[in-house]
Amino acid sequence: MGGNTGRARLLLLVGFAVLISLNFYTFSLAYPQISTIDAGCCSNRPLAKDFSAFYIGAWRLFHDPSQVYFHGYLNDGEFHIYPQPEGYKYLPSFLLIISPLLVFSYSQALAVFDAIQLLMLPAIAFLVYKIVSEKGLVLTFLVGVIAVLLPAPTPGWGFSIAYFWQWKEGQSKVLETLLILLSFYFAKREKPVLSGVFLGLSFFDPRFSLISLPLFLTFNRGRVYAVLVSLVMTGIISNIPLIYPAMGSGFVSMLFSAGLVSGFYPYAFIPFLTVVAISIVYHEEILAALTQFRRKPQGQEMPIKSLV
Repeated sequence: MGGNTGRARLLLLVGFAVLISLNFYTFSLAYPQISTIDAGCCSNRPLAKDFSAFYIGAWRLFHDPSQVYFHGYLNDGEFHIYPQPEGYKYLPSFLLIISPLLVFSYSQALAVFDAIQLLMLPAIAFLVYKIVSEKGLVLTFLVGVIAVLLPAPTPGWGFSIAYFWQWKEGQSKVLETLLILLSFYFAKREKPVLSGVFLGLSFFDPRFSLISLPLFLTFNRGRVYAVLVSLVMTGIISNIPLIYPAMGSGFVSMLFSAGLVSGFYPYAFIPFLTVVAISIVYHEEILAALTQFRRKPQGQEMPIKSLV
């Protein structure tokens, strides 16, 4: 029996290695296009890469914070990205995460950001294994297929439309997927503070963090108070730049004019479907936790551990 399990795990390891290799190939096709100016995946006018919003936003955070959410080129000493940088629409916490990339030129920083995320793929595969393997190795591999490759072979775009545009645009969805998976992993390891910190950091684009909450709270059952305090404090501390009045007002103006989140482009399916897939695998646990919560006796306080 142990031999069969060992062989199954070896096959899973080989399968993950194949998936990552296919993604490396997809990256090799996208990489030559990171310096091109085109209409992107979903537009009809020339655009700078999505990464331009991150790079210029990080530069403005330290040099001209009142203009972080201004869409367009400013003659304030910033690097001019043609035809103009994309507008920054995330919370400022993400700018703090990527600010070390400002030591590089724009084109270098985009390539480094892509390369760093490419190297996250084995970590994502490992986290999928640690989170899902108790449900069986077949389900683990199927979730890994989504998280590590999200296959959709297309001529010229490699084996994944979502990942091709993720690499080509210098998007952040691999990083966000990793942060969410880390929050699940530490929840299962009964480390609520770390679990809350990683989900809090992933809230720079809140769409995928919000859909993670049911599973996040289920994995953290019995430790809800600690994990929520960690989550909220991480969100507050990592977004402390918003207390600067000019930046805060710029953020509010952006919300009313464009909304906090961008359109649902192909690369958005990477974290979205990964979270959905794992939530489906654990749907019985989520429903059980929800049912027990609804059974709280009227007029009585519900102990934290009753959420188990």
